[in-house]
Amino acid sequence: MREKLFCILENDNDSLLSRCYNLIMLFAIVVSLIPLMSKYTNSFHLLMDYISTAIFCLDYLFRMLTADFKLQKGKLSFLFYPFSLLAIVDLLSILPTFLYFNNSLRLLKIVRMGRVLRVFKVIRYSKNIQILTNVLQNQKESLLLVASLAVGYIFFTALLIFSVEPDTFETFFDAIYWATISLTTVGYGDIFATTMLGKIITMFSSIIGIAIVALPAGIITAGYMNEITKNK
Repeated sequence: MREKLFCILENDNDSLLSRCYNLIMLFAIVVSLIPLMSKYTNSFHLLMDYISTAIFCLDYLFRMLTADFKLQKGKLSFLFYPFSLLAIVDLLSILPTFLYFNNSLRLLKIVRMGRVLRVFKVIRYSKNIQILTNVLQNQKESLLLVASLAVGYIFFTALLIFSVEPDTFETFFDAIYWATISLTTVGYGDIFATTMLGKIITMFSSIIGIAIVALPAGIITAGYMNEITKNK
């Protein structure tokens, strides 16, 4: 019985029950996000939240009951499963509804932020997102290398511009902010170089930034194509 339930949850046999279950969960996720589109909460919003939370609770319970099939670690699976990434997302998407009964304004803001995490539940029920997740997992070393390169370059250019234009940048954080928007070629224009040398640094930073920003896109695209080919 538990094994059949696990197959439905994980869509192992691509059965009609699995597809229906995924559709129900996707519908519940969308419904649970509707109240976040309004500043005010009414009885209809609360009803939608209660129904979607009840569905999420059942899903969490089902996955806890079949954790040993998922993790393949015997009885220890039931201990380790709550600490897995998707299980934490599931739990954080449930808790806001129970915290809502507290009237603290600060807590209510946390509740609204917690509900936003329900978006990430889509990862479990979308094949395309699962493929993308696999790509990120497989290419993590390359992506971490690019991320390290970007962070190092931001820090270096921030130090450089902060030394060249100490009057323009009041704090080193301002220099970090400038280096980040220059690297990504966004350029909001709220902080900018004013000297000739500072402008030259900005030009080089933007040109190199295009190359650094393009690297992750190429890595992910290549990995995505490989993953699609593998699944055919």
